[in-house]
Amino acid sequence: MTVRVRRVYESPEADDGVRVLVDRLWPRGLSKDAARVDEWPKALTPSAGLRRWYHAGEGSYEEFAERYEAELEAPEAAGLLDRVRELAAKGTVTLLTGSKAPDTSHAAVLARLLEVGSR
Repeated sequence: MTVRVRRVYESPEADDGVRVLVDRLWPRGLSKDAARVDEWPKALTPSAGLRRWYHAGEGSYEEFAERYEAELEAPEAAGLLDRVRELAAKGTVTLLTGSKAPDTSHAAVLARLLEVGSR
């Protein structure tokens, strides 16, 4: 299983596998053709309140990750996480985000959960 995290603004690569946009809003200034997104599970993204809290600098990345993981236990989000886990079990999945810091974003939390869940 290979799970990658990339900025959606980067050009698609041949080895991206299934490209999954993990942001609630469509990235500004990017056409759907250019993004080449295969799946867009909006309910897999952090809640608006959690996003605002984290981006306001009110907590650490670790606390954000804990809160986000708790949100992912909700039935709809858990089902979508299982769906992405199934895709990853079949081949490479690239999680796409517009975040300027993908290594400390919700996409990194998802990648870690997908990798841990495959063991």
